Amino acid sequence: MVYHLEFEKPIVELETKIAELQNMDNNVDLQDEITRMQEKAERILIQTYSKLSADQKVQVARHPNRPHFLDYARRLIQDFTPLAGDRYFGEDAALLGGLGRFRGQSCVVMGQEKGFDTQSRIHHNFGMTKPEGYRKAQRLMAMAHQFKLPIITLVDTAGPFPGIEAEERGQSEAIAKSIESCLRAEVPIVSTIIGEGGSGGAIAIATADRVQMLEHSIYSVISPEGCASILWRSAEFSKDAARALKLTAQDLKQLGIIDTIIEEPMGGAHREPERMIDVVGDYIEKALNELRPLDGATLKTRRHQKFLEMGHNI
Repeated sequence: MVYHLEFEKPIVELETKIAELQNMDNNVDLQDEITRMQEKAERILIQTYSKLSADQKVQVARHPNRPHFLDYARRLIQDFTPLAGDRYFGEDAALLGGLGRFRGQSCVVMGQEKGFDTQSRIHHNFGMTKPEGYRKAQRLMAMAHQFKLPIITLVDTAGPFPGIEAEERGQSEAIAKSIESCLRAEVPIVSTIIGEGGSGGAIAIATADRVQMLEHSIYSVISPEGCASILWRSAEFSKDAARALKLTAQDLKQLGIIDTIIEEPMGGAHREPERMIDVVGDYIEKALNELRPLDGATLKTRRHQKFLEMGHNI
């Protein structure tokens, strides 16, 4: 399904007109007009995406046509074998993970899946992980540690599931233990925020040696709507909250929270999803190559130090 953001309307209108002209069956030469309109559309696209506000970046990060975890897994991971269940309670379809080969190297890969349509979104609980999902992540990280396999995580979640049943099953403890599992693993961990990096739902699998963000993704302790509801008692102030939260990749790189910003195709990852996936794959490969020579004890020590130092200069 084609989906367009509100601020993209001028671009979409021009692109629609161009498509109509290209499909016209007549003898009139419209190529000059089409070329002129294409140049104008590209110019507006560049102007728009070169100065996105924090609130607009939130919208782009949530765009339903951005590539999801399963898109990345299908294109980047050969022989991907999903593993299900936490061996305590059950399976959680919001957080997927398993074994596979990334460009010839065996690895453990995991991430949140939001779904693509109504049925799949309900099945995957909109990417909001429950305790059993985090315990599955712990199980996968323990397996990676045991067999000395690098861990690749792809983060895309609004946050952990807020339902009462999640609290009853130990949501906070499961998130904390997942973070601990990341810190204890003596193997390389590379995490990429591909859409939303929300709250504990993100950090639970993003406590990594390398934390990368797509250019228009977001990473924050709370959603702008949640923050606005707490501070201003109204979600109408979400734009102000988005700006204050410093949730963009550019802000977080400056604050030292993330390591790398991955440039998106002009107009966002949703315009060229396959190209975006390949670029992310290149960055993951580069990060793993840099980490591979380090022994387990060094990786663990450096990872601890990395997160302990966060916030010292803020």
